Amino acid sequence: MRKRQTIRDHTAEANLFARRATVAILIVFVMLSIIVSNLYVLQVEQYEDFQTRSNGNRIKVLPIAPNRGLIYDRNGVLLAENRPVFSLELIPEQIENLPVTLGELTKLLAITDEEIENFFATLRGQRRFKPVALKTLLNEEEVARFSAQKHRFPGVSIEARLSRHYPFASTLTHVLGYVAKINKTDLQKIIEAGQEANYAATYDIGKLGIEKFHEDLLHGTVGFQQVEVNNQGRIIRVLDVEPPQPGKDIVLNIDIELQLAAQQQLEGQRGSIVVTSPETGGVLAMYSSPSYDPNLFVHGISRTNYAALLNSEDRPLINRATQGQYPPASTVKPHLALLGLEQEVITAKTSIIDHGRYRLPNVDHVWRDWKRWGHGKVNVTKAIEVSCDTFYYDLAYQLGIDRISEAMTEFGFGDYTGIDLYEESDANMPSRGWKRARFNQPWYIGDTIPVGIGQSFWTTTPIQLTHTINALINRGERYVPQILRGFMSETGTIELEPLKSLRPIIVKQPKNWNIVLDAMYGVVNREDGTAKAAFKDTPYVSAGKTGTAQLFSVGQNESYKEEDVAERLRDNAMYVGYAPYEAPEMSITVVLENAGGGSSNAAPIARNMMDFFFRNHAFTPQLTQSDKSLVTTHETHAD
Repeated sequence: MRKRQTIRDHTAEANLFARRATVAILIVFVMLSIIVSNLYVLQVEQYEDFQTRSNGNRIKVLPIAPNRGLIYDRNGVLLAENRPVFSLELIPEQIENLPVTLGELTKLLAITDEEIENFFATLRGQRRFKPVALKTLLNEEEVARFSAQKHRFPGVSIEARLSRHYPFASTLTHVLGYVAKINKTDLQKIIEAGQEANYAATYDIGKLGIEKFHEDLLHGTVGFQQVEVNNQGRIIRVLDVEPPQPGKDIVLNIDIELQLAAQQQLEGQRGSIVVTSPETGGVLAMYSSPSYDPNLFVHGISRTNYAALLNSEDRPLINRATQGQYPPASTVKPHLALLGLEQEVITAKTSIIDHGRYRLPNVDHVWRDWKRWGHGKVNVTKAIEVSCDTFYYDLAYQLGIDRISEAMTEFGFGDYTGIDLYEESDANMPSRGWKRARFNQPWYIGDTIPVGIGQSFWTTTPIQLTHTINALINRGERYVPQILRGFMSETGTIELEPLKSLRPIIVKQPKNWNIVLDAMYGVVNREDGTAKAAFKDTPYVSAGKTGTAQLFSVGQNESYKEEDVAERLRDNAMYVGYAPYEAPEMSITVVLENAGGGSSNAAPIARNMMDFFFRNHAFTPQLTQSDKSLVTTHETHAD
């Protein structure tokens, strides 16, 4: 039977088509709406954001390091300058195969294994997109050789920048310090201080001395430049520049001629010389011997050179002027005399008979005077002039350690002076509490006796000793030692650093200052003065005090023979002094390690420094050597 054909329902088909078309149109409309909406968001609402991103692909903001401030002496002599240098730098992120690149560069520029090790050490603490120096101080030939092959080394470039240089080398190392590459420790401190952005393009930072202490003045403020780059990252043009602000040029109290004279005086010896202005605390010269060349550290010192400095038994890395700790010896007898007078333990006329030996009641131990047969009858003035130990053994016994420690601490012993260097020791002013904490032992009266001549556990630094001598000279007024004199203003004038004063020392009897200072005058100018020979026929009048610090103990029945003692255990020679006597313009402290007696070794050096100072500085002599009546304020000898 034939199959029946159905008749097509055109209406139903039309309705189905209409429904499908409507859905399709809706879908298309929705999709177009989404596209239009996204186009609106991208091109209108987010235009600035994408414009910025686009610019970011072709515009870079590069930091510009500020020029470090220069350092001058008080007379305008340049002490620290900036010199142009070339360095080979790599950006690790832009180098596909770093070991291969280093190998090729080594062949081209003869890069040492130590330079490669230093490179990787720096790289470990640095972000990979920042340049890292591989070789510094390239000469012209090396620059030309690399430039011809630069196309072979993407991510490697030669950069020219200013680098620190110290023209006087070892003469000022312990004053100026030096700058060197920023390491991980430095970077952490910079981040903690919120200064990371300001050091974005800086390679070096102050490590020691003035360079470190006044880093905030010397560094300056970072600048920026906007540059347009191509797809290879090369700069096409500079769009905008915000120049950096250079660091301030600073001026020191240091007189370089006086500093050179100090270096010459200490040549071949271990020790230090400190020269200051008593009325301001300004440090005119401060030399520690031996020294070293700070330029070695600026571009990275070699392991061999650093090991030689570090392992040297002469310890050149130590600033002896601020870190060397020495028994003050007899240089503190004027301080103790003032204390005795103030406490009324002695008077100007108090005298003893010195037989060269001192013994406590019911004690077998004998403390000996430096002069075996003694000085005979001495009062406080003559005891300072001839440096009689016996008088001060007895004075220390009568005062006791508590009064001595309290008064000497007030002078500044056992404390930081506040000099503008981080490298400073506070040394030690002994007390009962100190010995208990240090040795868990009580203080014995036998510990007090040698304190009277600046021995026992008492130590000081040359700058600290100078600080206390200035307090004597100024009759109690105390000023913090300052190396910085000021900085150069925009007008070219010097903005002076304010003087920093400390709480003054107040005495009950002001005449006691005169007694002590007159005795120091006698040390240099009277017949029996221990420094009279060293200062014979000077055109100026000075005052001072010699000291000989014993480092080696001898038995009760033995005598000290220098030739039998190891060189490093021989006495330290010391001298403190000032001039002119009536209106002091300079004070000086000389410390010579293992050199012997202070009067025969340290005093002549102080004389040479004073001669140089007054030969090169205008002054008006107040007195002549023979005019003693103008400075004698009381009876100076017992008989």
